[in-house]
Order: sequence, then C-alpha cells, then structure tokens
Amino acid sequence: MERGRLEGAGASYVHLRGVLAIPGGLLFILAALGNWQVGPFRHDWVFIACVLAIGAAYALIARAYRERYGRMTPSTEQQLRAAAAVALGFAVVLGGSLLLRSRAGFSLDLPVNAIAVTFAIVMLATYAIGGVLRPHHVAVYGTLLAAGALPVWHGEDPANVGLVMCGACVVACGVLDHLAFARTFPPPLDA
Repeated sequence: MERGRLEGAGASYVHLRGVLAIPGGLLFILAALGNWQVGPFRHDWVFIACVLAIGAAYALIARAYRERYGRMTPSTEQQLRAAAAVALGFAVVLGGSLLLRSRAGFSLDLPVNAIAVTFAIVMLATYAIGGVLRPHHVAVYGTLLAAGALPVWHGEDPANVGLVMCGACVVACGVLDHLAFARTFPPPLDA
C-alpha cells in the first residue's frame, strides 16, 4: 500500500471513530440541562455524577475500539493539521460568539445563535483540515449552521438551545462517522 493511502487511512481512523463522539454530544446536552437547572439537574451532585458516567462510557468505548481495531498514531503532518484546527476553532468560537451575540461593547448583535453558527463552522473546518470531510458532515453541520443563522434568535439568550442543537449534531455525526469507519475498516476475519 502506498504511503499516501496509509496516511489517509490513519486520518480516517483518528477522525471517524464516531462512537467516541457520542459522549461528547451528551456533554453538550448535559451542560444545557445543568444551565437550565431542569429536574434533578438542579443539584450539582447529579450533574457531576452524569459527567463521571459519561467519562466512564467514553473510556469503555475507547477501549473497545483499541481491542477491536488496534491503535494508530497520526502522522506529524496530521498532528500539525489537528493543532491548526484547534487554534482556528478556538478563535472562531471565541471571536464569533463575542461578535455575533455580545450584549456589551462592540458587537453586531445579530439575531443568530452564535454557539450553533460558530460550532458548525469549526466542525466543518476541522473535518476539512483533517482531510476527512464527508457528505454527512456537510449535511449535519450545514443544517446546524443554517438553523443557527436563521434570524429568529432574538430576545432571550439562545445559548442553551444552541448547546442542545450542537449535542444532537455531534451524536448524529458520531453514528454516521462510525458507519463510515466500519466500511473503511472492516472487522478482522478472525473476530
């Protein structure tokens, strides 16, 4: 197998282990419920217990991927791309949220959901920079971007709704990423 295909497989391995994303999506939703203080989430200990349970689920999922598919380390170039994506993501979320929805100082104060818009841009950019942008990423995060950019988000701060929308998109993409992963890396014959 040629080097380029191996590196592409490595990038797919790192980015498309979708079940690992599901606990992250649940954390978004949990954060919104905690902010809203809905039902049992009014109590800090319930929130902390849920975070610990989600963390344990992530560890079990990571172990299952390692046991079934092994480990793969991205190339130096891929690691640099990932670092660039993180830096870009931080700048877009911080700057975009401040610019789009800030109530103090200079801002455009547009009736958009800044969390949904900036998160969608960051996720699309991350997959593109990583070289693993797939049609389902464009569909899911493009829909999030469009929903967040609709001029209906005036009035009360829509941050928690944005968190729920982002969490749902992360879970949906996680499922679709895993399906793409399973097609790219079929289970070994002896499994």
